[in-house]
Amino acid sequence: MTTTRLTRYDQSMLRLMNDRRAAAWHATAARRRPAVFTHVVLTVAIGSLMTHFCLAEGEPLWAVAVMSVLLLPWMVATGVINGATRGLLELRERALDERQSAERTRVLARAHRVTTLLLAAAAVALLTTGGIAGDAPKAYAAPLLIAVLVVHHLMPLWVAGWRAQDEPTDDDVLEAGALGR
Repeated sequence: MTTTRLTRYDQSMLRLMNDRRAAAWHATAARRRPAVFTHVVLTVAIGSLMTHFCLAEGEPLWAVAVMSVLLLPWMVATGVINGATRGLLELRERALDERQSAERTRVLARAHRVTTLLLAAAAVALLTTGGIAGDAPKAYAAPLLIAVLVVHHLMPLWVAGWRAQDEPTDDDVLEAGALGR
């Protein structure tokens, strides 16, 4: 951590993000990666329902109800990923140590590269569809732009959750202690 004093907010967030009570949900990659996959799927589902709600004729209120129901597991999956990364993206820079700060930089760089590729793919898809149809599909431009912005915002969380290291087990600690003798 830096020499800057942490505020009460920083201290409470640091305690929350390092709370090990839910570590069983994200201690190994086999448990973390389904949480990341679930988060991606729920994000796509919520985004699709939002697009349907905005573009559909009439008042598809059922889409709002389903989005509301899907938000709870989406928030739980977000918490699992944040717990797995120990708040790598949620904590302020002054609350991170040097290793975490370097990892945050690597995660943001990788997420930026992936998002750039997705943005290029979305632009090509929109331009190709417009070229084939003879006119740009204006109705889909705004939802596609919003989807790319959402992915841009969430990609660092997904990359951090996917790349997070496994928690050391009791056996690992014992072996490391035996090697030190």
